[in-house]
Amino acid sequence: MQVTEEDGGKLNAFAKEPRMVLQEKGETSGANRILLIGGLVLVAVMVAVAAGIS
Repeated sequence: MQVTEEDGGKLNAFAKEPRMVLQEKGETSGANRILLIGGLVLVAVMVAVAAGIS
C-alpha cells in the first residue's frame, strides 16, 4: 500500500490495484458467455416460479 501524509498530519493509504486486462475488439471471454447463460437461466426460473405462485 502506498501511504501519503496530508498537510494536517493525516495519513492516506491507497490500495494496490491489479493490472488491467485489455480485450481486443471482437474477442469474447468464456466467463462472459457463462454469465450471460446463467443470467438467462435465472430469469427463466424466476418467471416460472412467479407464474407458479400466481
